[in-house]
Amino acid sequence: MHQSDNPVPDTAWFKSSYSGANETECVETAYVPHLALVRDSKQPAGPRLAFSETAWNGFLMALRNQKPA
Repeated sequence: MHQSDNPVPDTAWFKSSYSGANETECVETAYVPHLALVRDSKQPAGPRLAFSETAWNGFLMALRNQKPA
């Protein structure tokens, strides 16, 4: 994981369908070649985290395999 300063069009960013009613406090994700970028929706011009495809897919798989509490 590292910070990314590469420009990404605003249309590439999306919020999770699980964001719920409080859409002002979300993270947004954008996919670019070989990376998944994550940013704070309240600060779209702020820092972004960049994850490799392998790391991001591993993260998503771990979330999907979580048992409900």
